[in-house]
Amino acid sequence: MHEDGNGDAHGGAHQVTPSGADQEFLALERELTVLLRRARANQGEMAREVHPDLESSAYGLLIRLDECGGQRATELAGYIGVGKATMSRQLRALEELGLIAREPDPADGRAWLVTLTDEGRGRVGKVREARRARYVSQLAHWDRREVSELARLLHQLNGVMEK
Repeated sequence: MHEDGNGDAHGGAHQVTPSGADQEFLALERELTVLLRRARANQGEMAREVHPDLESSAYGLLIRLDECGGQRATELAGYIGVGKATMSRQLRALEELGLIAREPDPADGRAWLVTLTDEGRGRVGKVREARRARYVSQLAHWDRREVSELARLLHQLNGVMEK
């Protein structure tokens, strides 16, 4: 593939509005705006399903710990995209609720690893199972390859947005 004079790597012309905006990127911006608004609302619901006192952003932390095991607070802050003070406050609240624990990092005795407690793992597991069942139901008419492609593209988008 090569880029044509319109900047299209696929050889076709971009659709451009009278204001000069690229139609494909306008459509992407519109759909992402809707998706992210809904995602924020759903994240709050998921966090409250784990525990009624959780902030919505805590759900992402719990999922990360569920999937990756023990993590340093700095790693979690970087992954979620929050500062040290915010991360410290969230971890303290999760620890007070009995959902996480901190333990010395075997690789560096000065650092701490944050891990899910059995209670945290159980609560997160229940919510994740319910959510997966909901997605299966909502996307039942989709071909499995489409679901896989959506997951791949979202993973790719998340990777770009981390930079």
